[in-house]
Amino acid sequence: MNPAIVLLGQGGMPTARQLKELYPQACIWGQAARVQGADRTYEHFGDTLRALYRADTPIIALCAAGIVIRTLAPELAAKVAEPAVLAVAEDGSAVVPLLGGLAGANRLAREIGVCLAVAPAITTSGELRFGQCLLDPPAGYVLADIEQGKRFVSDLLAGEAVRVEGQAPWLAQTPLALAEDAPRVIHITPAVRPAARDELLIHPRSVVAVVRQADAGLAEHIANQLAGQGLAVASLAGLLAPFDTMGSVQLHAAAQALGVPVRFSDLPVSAAAVELQVHDRPVAVDTLGQRRGRLAVIGLGPGDRALMAPAVSAELARAHDVLGYETYVRMAGPFREDQVLHCTDNREELQRARHAFELAAQGRDVVVVSSGDPGVFAMASAVLEALDGAADPAWHRVDLQVLPGISASLATAAWAGAPLGHDFCLISLSDNLKPWEVIEQRLHLAGQADMAMAFYNPISRARPWQLGRALDILRQHRAPDTPVVLGRDVARPGQRLRVVTLGELLPEMVDMRTMVIVGSSTTRLIERPGQAPWVYTPRWYPAAPQR
Repeated sequence: MNPAIVLLGQGGMPTARQLKELYPQACIWGQAARVQGADRTYEHFGDTLRALYRADTPIIALCAAGIVIRTLAPELAAKVAEPAVLAVAEDGSAVVPLLGGLAGANRLAREIGVCLAVAPAITTSGELRFGQCLLDPPAGYVLADIEQGKRFVSDLLAGEAVRVEGQAPWLAQTPLALAEDAPRVIHITPAVRPAARDELLIHPRSVVAVVRQADAGLAEHIANQLAGQGLAVASLAGLLAPFDTMGSVQLHAAAQALGVPVRFSDLPVSAAAVELQVHDRPVAVDTLGQRRGRLAVIGLGPGDRALMAPAVSAELARAHDVLGYETYVRMAGPFREDQVLHCTDNREELQRARHAFELAAQGRDVVVVSSGDPGVFAMASAVLEALDGAADPAWHRVDLQVLPGISASLATAAWAGAPLGHDFCLISLSDNLKPWEVIEQRLHLAGQADMAMAFYNPISRARPWQLGRALDILRQHRAPDTPVVLGRDVARPGQRLRVVTLGELLPEMVDMRTMVIVGSSTTRLIERPGQAPWVYTPRWYPAAPQR
């Protein structure tokens, strides 16, 4: 699971950024009142740390170890298995693994120590004696029984000799008391069986399941086939399937149930729906074939990173490629050096969408960036338009996701109060992609329906007259005292909110960075001294419209 890097103060942000380079999928948590630039914010440190711990999220806390200990102490008695918990000095001068030594805490401490050029404060007896945690084997190997393993390591610490059966190259430099006739054995095998009292049983992930047909019972079928050949499920490294099954829901569900990745390749014809390949060493799954590419269309929200959805932050962290209008791509940063940015003009939506599919079809994780919500006058429609009728079957096999964001209209409405508190509509005044006659018709109909409405793209140099014409239409259906909210650069530096009436509103009060919300006949104001009034539209509606 991806770690949470938790900050108490702004001083730890440089160290947090270093750790994020080491763990790109990590999420930086910062206290809302003290930390800027975090992926997520929180109000209460204790509640947040305990919630992360209960969710089995690895924790890297950039604060004093004592604070972490006192915070998590109430949770310890009720926890059977625990995540890795580390305390790291804000300036990166110390790394202390506190909990979860068997969940990788010491391994994380060593990795962080290398990253920050400090010696980790590891106190675990086994690691001090042997230089590594025997119960936390390296990638490609899985311990069969943790409780039995604890007893086994205790015996070794007491001086018992041991022998190694199977290939365990990571133990070559470990100072074990080796003896060929030792009763205790570290056994590396893919075979399934209970670990003996004097045995540390480790399974290499050396089995690949080649899947040519996927059905709803695939995971169970693979598990039964492993058992039938005397192989442990833990020895399964991954699934390998033909390209034309890349979009199979059953295949991906089976991989998830078995806890393994799936890769795709051109496979020779065979009558067997599933066959097992057993290798003599752990299999690097990425060498088997191509991974399934992922294309995520995301919404950044209105601009303030605190208003960005955590799922969006996670998607940006995992991306190989990020595409979008340059202004929005820059808003989505910072980025790692290995991430490729593809910045284009704001009018090249379809070309951008096609490029995104081409990259994702190669097995890459791709993000297409929109401001606000991607489905509101933004890139989600363009991406689906590019996919609709696409001739390349590889595009249709891409894992396509649309992740929502807070739209400009909703952000502006929230800042003003609740002007969209009843039925409302969103209308773009741009006639780049639809005739102006259609816009006029919709304005008339929305006005007759007495709905509040929000205008996107209200005015530009190329069409300075259209907002004035739109206001002329609205004034045929709304009273002059109808409240109008003007929100400029909401949730961005220099944000400004202004409330006027429809009678007072002039086109020169608005530019392309302004969201215009026009109330309905029921929209009301609540005055606030020294500030713009609250604006809200009641949830109820009178029997007859008020004019």
